[in-house]
Amino acid sequence: MNHVYEAKQYPSTGFEGLSERQLEQHFKLYQGYVANTNTLNAQLAEHLAAGTIGTPAYNEMKRRFGFEYSGMRLHEFYFGNLVAGGSGALSPSSPLYAKLAEDFGSYEAWEKDFKATGLMRGIGWAVLFQDPHTGRLQNFWLGDHENGHPAGFNPILVMDVWEHAFTVDYAPTEKAKYVDAFFKNIAWTAAEARLQG
Repeated sequence: MNHVYEAKQYPSTGFEGLSERQLEQHFKLYQGYVANTNTLNAQLAEHLAAGTIGTPAYNEMKRRFGFEYSGMRLHEFYFGNLVAGGSGALSPSSPLYAKLAEDFGSYEAWEKDFKATGLMRGIGWAVLFQDPHTGRLQNFWLGDHENGHPAGFNPILVMDVWEHAFTVDYAPTEKAKYVDAFFKNIAWTAAEARLQG
């Protein structure tokens, strides 16, 4: 029996620096990842039932599934750590703030590194991950949705820096303005809830 995924609903108004049109377009793209995940899931099950696994068609679907599935999940983390107008600055008394300061030397050093990660040339994601073995926080760049994930790490804060995330509102050369807008709308409570230990 195949699991059927449903697209989650997110608000699209009241965000500082991110228009309703931008967010609605982004939601449509996310919904496409959900639909494609479901389609590939069903097709892979058909191949398995028919015994046509190991074929070029099956293999390509299997590769594509990682892209679609990870695209779906990363967007859910991304939209899940945004709230219209943000939740204010991360409190210095927060365990997440303390952990960022411990692992990066200061909150400001972490923010500088995270923004620099997001501003790298190319399409992808900037993700603050937590190593489940050491508890350490690290910023990572993910190229395609399925590439660059540190195995088993827990995403704490996810920023989409594919051009579809901002080019309704900003020119492709204005990624820095988008990154600033992202920071104005962070739901720190969501990021804090993802921190383990």
